[in-house]
Amino acid sequence: MKQNEKEQKLTVIHPVIDDYMDSLATGAVFPPEDGTVSEMEDLARERDFPIVGRLAGRFLFQQALMIGARRVFELGSGFGYSAYWFAKAAGSGGSVFCTDRSEDNAAAAAGFMKKSGLEKIVSFFTGDALQILSETEGMFDIIFCDADKESYPDAFAAARGRVRKGGLFIADNAFWDGRAARPDGAPDSEAVALFNRRVAADPDFMTVQVPIRDGLSVSLRFR
Repeated sequence: MKQNEKEQKLTVIHPVIDDYMDSLATGAVFPPEDGTVSEMEDLARERDFPIVGRLAGRFLFQQALMIGARRVFELGSGFGYSAYWFAKAAGSGGSVFCTDRSEDNAAAAAGFMKKSGLEKIVSFFTGDALQILSETEGMFDIIFCDADKESYPDAFAAARGRVRKGGLFIADNAFWDGRAARPDGAPDSEAVALFNRRVAADPDFMTVQVPIRDGLSVSLRFR
């Protein structure tokens, strides 16, 4: 493979179709828009900070609704964009556990959740996500992974037994700009590729990679 082919970013969906899906997601009426999503998206653009985006956020919301998720744990939360969608789905009495190493992100997330009336649903913890998971009791309906890509294999190993039967393990960046399909030797690329192979081969999970944004790996625990 030529060097320029290895470095080329792979386009999963044609840009016209991608823009079309984004336009439908932006114009959708459910769940009701409260303005917080737009504010978080503005902050992400201002900081050049990666978030899952509106289309993926709505997909996470839908998945949580479909399985009646009430307890969600996030391995890597940024300033709470994905947590917003999970909290909307979990509703009153639900719990979303967020983790991030940044106190600034935790503070920003607290402000957004309060503005949306979700502060009683979302709890934010700073530090190592896998350690926080190990210190948090109970099973989860969904564990969402958006941590450092090199930690993905370890994250699944630590989290797979904490997902209840019928629950989901979902990971963002399953394609990693195409580098998962044709790894370039970088540790993060190799780790995402290894993670994808492991979840696909796990006998307790049924996994599908969904071509939204940079790929969402959705693993259903069926036994």
